[in-house]
Amino acid sequence: MNRILPTLALGFIAFSVGAQGYPAKPIRIIVPFAPGGANDLVTRLVAQKLTAGIGQNVVVENRGGAGGTIGLDICAKSPPDGYTLVMAPTSAVAFAPSLNAKLAYDPVKDFAPVTSVSSGPNVLVVHPAVPATTIKEFIALARAKTGKLSYASSGATSMSGMAAEMFKSLAGVDMVGVPYKGTGPAITELIGGQVELMIADLAISLPHVTAKRLRAIAVTGAKRSAHAPQVPTVAESGVPGYTLVNWRGVLAPAATPRDIVNKLNVEIIKTLRSQEIRDSLAREGYEPIGDTPEQFAALIKSEVARYGKLIKAAGISGQP
Repeated sequence: MNRILPTLALGFIAFSVGAQGYPAKPIRIIVPFAPGGANDLVTRLVAQKLTAGIGQNVVVENRGGAGGTIGLDICAKSPPDGYTLVMAPTSAVAFAPSLNAKLAYDPVKDFAPVTSVSSGPNVLVVHPAVPATTIKEFIALARAKTGKLSYASSGATSMSGMAAEMFKSLAGVDMVGVPYKGTGPAITELIGGQVELMIADLAISLPHVTAKRLRAIAVTGAKRSAHAPQVPTVAESGVPGYTLVNWRGVLAPAATPRDIVNKLNVEIIKTLRSQEIRDSLAREGYEPIGDTPEQFAALIKSEVARYGKLIKAAGISGQP
């Protein structure tokens, strides 16, 4: 995911006459989670800048539920005219096909990828009352209280839910999952002590860690985060092979004209190249990406396959 933002002088992009009048009305970007989570935060940053650059209001609409799959389904079934987009997370794109046999959309066939937007690790955080400060201590505690500790997630098929299920499988522990409609409500319940653990977005969690409302134990990336260098990775802490990175990107309905997809691609990449947006994303712990529709499509295909194998090997199942 460490790709360099491509130059705007993309010679292969040419707009047809049909795209010259686009956009003629406000554009809707669906956030498939409740307000307060990482997707919501990133989408609003991009939408605000995009509104100024594209000449029309870009409206953010939260349509949470079912681990993000409801929001993606709404986008997939919307008119393919460039006026309904979705900020798609890893979970609803790469996890959901292997977790839900009745998934209402195909993440490869039912969307026109526009561009990847950002990526960043998650962090395993616990309520301060939990008597564990390291992964090894938490594993020991979970094994001593088999089936009694609970973890919060924004749905079984969400990144937080999937991250916890993979942790359970690789660490050999048993915990009870408690799903919420988004990261915001889940974090609130964790802070309140209704659950003991969550593997949540680093950017959303860090302010609570700094305020000592939560305790960070480990990050999920392949390496430590520059935003929390004191926090080790899950893998280096005693769970080898555990690595998850949370990416997100913009999708349009599958039959959206290519010239409109290209125009959106260029405008969103302009937004991501803005120093203001880059600084804002960095402060929140995210890396801006920005790539071509073809590159994003290739990422989706590879991630669906990769996580499909991981889910099958770990014996993970989930409900939408």
